[in-house]
Amino acid sequence: MSVPIDLHCHSTLSDGLLSPEELVAHAASKGVRVLALTDHDEVGGLARARIAAEQHGITLVNGVEISVTWKKRTLHIVGLRIDASDPQLITTFQQVHAARDTRARQMAEGLAKAGIAGAYEGARQIAGNSVMTRSHFAQFIVKQGHAKNIKSVFKKYMVKGKPGFVNHEWMSLEQAVTLIRQAGGVAVLAHPGRYDLGFVNMHLLLHEFRGYGGQAIEVVTGSHQPPQFDQFAKLAHRFDLKASQGSDYHGPGLSFMEMGRLPALPANCVPLWQDWPEASLLQ
Repeated sequence: MSVPIDLHCHSTLSDGLLSPEELVAHAASKGVRVLALTDHDEVGGLARARIAAEQHGITLVNGVEISVTWKKRTLHIVGLRIDASDPQLITTFQQVHAARDTRARQMAEGLAKAGIAGAYEGARQIAGNSVMTRSHFAQFIVKQGHAKNIKSVFKKYMVKGKPGFVNHEWMSLEQAVTLIRQAGGVAVLAHPGRYDLGFVNMHLLLHEFRGYGGQAIEVVTGSHQPPQFDQFAKLAHRFDLKASQGSDYHGPGLSFMEMGRLPALPANCVPLWQDWPEASLLQ
């Protein structure tokens, strides 16, 4: 049975298809009662989402998803219950946005050499005033007829060795966890099953993450398969981490799982939200 809490999703302020207001309305229609908006390196949609949440009878949790570089790999850390007005948080994200724009221009140069012209302008038009991400480029490439869907774009153009790939150094794991904690939040390792780290590196990552002050790991998430629920539940227990869950919803056609359809956490998990005031809304 699903628990009506979703602690990972995206709006048009990063790489989602729905505005903060539309996303909240969609979550409400799917039975979600507690929702965290976790746009990439962006907190600009939270105020809008909160107003919409009040209108739809949903409780909103402030969130963000931060990209980090760890052992030359890109990982994601979700920050929950953050103070979205924290000065250091805002300054850091302004710097990240500038770096993302530089990367976007480099990606467009690579795509132009592969015969896809105007990618920067096209992706910017899709992104609007939101953070420019690879998903916006992928949507443009599909729109131009160079690929049949988003997944094939990433495989053909956006992974290492392909024309749209640009290696980028994000903030460190320690910096991301510290930033979240200093903003009063809880750091959560997002969708660990996507990283293909292997036994040794996964254990090393969780050891470091816990050491820096990380408190939870996503056990149930849209990109995990059922056997991974138990796998990461065991790792959460081993490293004394609480368990989180989230659909990682980006919108129709971009998501692994619909909102409100997440299965319950494995029985041996300690839910991240168990001591939150919002927990009473889930009973």
